[in-house]
Formats: sequence, structure tokens, C-alpha cells
Amino acid sequence: MKIYTKKGDKGETDLIGGKRVSKSDPRIMAYGLIDELNSNIGLTISFLNSKNTTLFPDLIDLLIKIQNDLFAIGSDLADPRYPMENQYAISRTDEKMASYLEFAIDELDKELLPIKFFILPGGSIESSFLHVTRSVARRTETAVAALSKSQTINPAILIYLNRLSDLLFVAARLANKRNGIEDIFWESSRHQKT
Repeated sequence: MKIYTKKGDKGETDLIGGKRVSKSDPRIMAYGLIDELNSNIGLTISFLNSKNTTLFPDLIDLLIKIQNDLFAIGSDLADPRYPMENQYAISRTDEKMASYLEFAIDELDKELLPIKFFILPGGSIESSFLHVTRSVARRTETAVAALSKSQTINPAILIYLNRLSDLLFVAARLANKRNGIEDIFWESSRHQKT
């Protein structure tokens, strides 16, 4: 089987169920961003694996679970027939997936001091990778929210993406803490020293 089919050479692609749409369709853009987000998480996992393997095994396992969730979410978005019968047995996003992220956030947050100020993305390289991934998650959530205004989607997807960016924020703070690096607090221009 060849990887290229030439069916998309005119800027169109098939959704699950056979409907042909433009590659610029908001649904294609949304699940394309899911793919970009998943790739960023994969890059982050690769980097975490290349560092001190005793610092982040729990975080790596969690991120791998999230990659699997995102693959299911991409499939869910690629099926425009939601909520009709799922004749192709497409993985559907459910609220339990977001609930698990809430549990994971609470567990990771136990290692952290309460946050009292806005923080800037950065600190350790691991934290920076997680913050970049968080920003991609926010952009993905925005695209899916826009899609939801014009087409029917599974509402559990938006809930999941919202929790995911929260989780990545907490994970970025945790990466700094485990590396012995303090978060960088934002200083508004009126509080900066001149």
C-alpha cells in the first residue's frame, strides 16, 4: 500500500463516512491542530526521556496516555456524523477522560506551592517545552471552539482540551520544581524597577 493516494492533490480530503471537504474546512483545521498538539507532546516526551530518567517517569506515562486520548479525539473530530450512530466504531471522547486529567492535575499540584502571581513561561528547558505545548493546546482549543459554532461536535472534546492546557501548566511548574528552578514571576511595568 502506497502512502500517497493523490486524492488530495486538489485540496480536498475525505472525512470519516466518505464526505469530501476542502482541506481548509474548519473541521480539518481543528483535527490538524490535534495532530500538531500530539506531535508537540511527543517531542516533549522524547526530551524528558533524554534527561535524568528518575525525574519525570510519572509525567512521561501521563503524557503518553494523553497522546492516546488525542488520537481518539482526532478520530472523533474526523467523523462529522456525531451524535448519530457510530457505525465505524470510532473512538469517542467522553467526560471520564477530562475527569482523569482533573485527578492528574490534583496529584501533580500536591508537589507545588500555591501560586500567588502570574508566571512567565520558562525556567528549565523541560518547563519551556511544556509551556510551548500548553500554548499549542490553547490554540487547538480555540480552533475546536470555533468549529463548534458552525458544526456539531462532541462537547466532551472542548472540556478535555480545556483541562489539558491546565494540566500542561501545572506540569511545566512541576518540571521547574523537580529541576530545582523557581518559576519566573511576571512583573507588571508599574512594578518594575527603573
